[in-house]
Amino acid sequence: MNGRTDTTAAAEALPRIVDRATWQAERDALLVREKAHTHEGDAIAAARRRLPMVEVDAAAPLTGPAGPVTLLETFEGRRQLIAYHHMWHDGHPAAEQCEGCTFFNSQVRELSYLHARDVTYATFCKGPYETSVRYRDFMGWDVPWYSARDSIGALHADRSSFGLACYLRDGDRVFETYWTTGRGVEPMAPTCGLLDMTVYGRQEGWEDSPAGWPRPWESDGHNWRTGGRPTAQLSRLEAGRSDDLGGARP
Repeated sequence: MNGRTDTTAAAEALPRIVDRATWQAERDALLVREKAHTHEGDAIAAARRRLPMVEVDAAAPLTGPAGPVTLLETFEGRRQLIAYHHMWHDGHPAAEQCEGCTFFNSQVRELSYLHARDVTYATFCKGPYETSVRYRDFMGWDVPWYSARDSIGALHADRSSFGLACYLRDGDRVFETYWTTGRGVEPMAPTCGLLDMTVYGRQEGWEDSPAGWPRPWESDGHNWRTGGRPTAQLSRLEAGRSDDLGGARP
């Protein structure tokens, strides 16, 4: 499992060939299951909207481009906030930063639709602002970026070191309405859903695939790395961007 597909084996791993009518019949049968899955997702979202909420410190300190701010200020005046809690490896160069967080954050780009629904999106990074924002700039992300280093205890509440949180503002009070981690953050990454639609899927060892299907990747971080780096970094390096974090060890 080294992340390289055996092209010979992949070429031999093919679905059976049928006529169009047979294909359409099987596709229609799967569509019934897909619709049921969509409806169940709608029901789960409805239950999510009915969860209670817990108050968090609206004055929790963060650091942004203009210096110290509060959690309340990161809402940018909107009613709701979605914050991705980005892991950070102190003292490590860009190549050794979190491949999973890089994967997910790289795919959140267009924020206008969120803003139109009174929702702000921001990244809360565990690293110091001046160093971690260099990483944001190297990656070419234009999402709001804050260091939450001084508020990790209050915001994470002893949970996973990465995750996606939803907050609601009621006047000057802030409440957490949702938190998820692990595969729960996959809505941030349409890449996952797109791969799931292909015949070979994500090509990861845990998937239920036919015998002979290529599955060279394991879900151990290497599935988000190429050449030892978070995969999304490669195009930035090819474009000539510097990955110097100004303080990370060489």
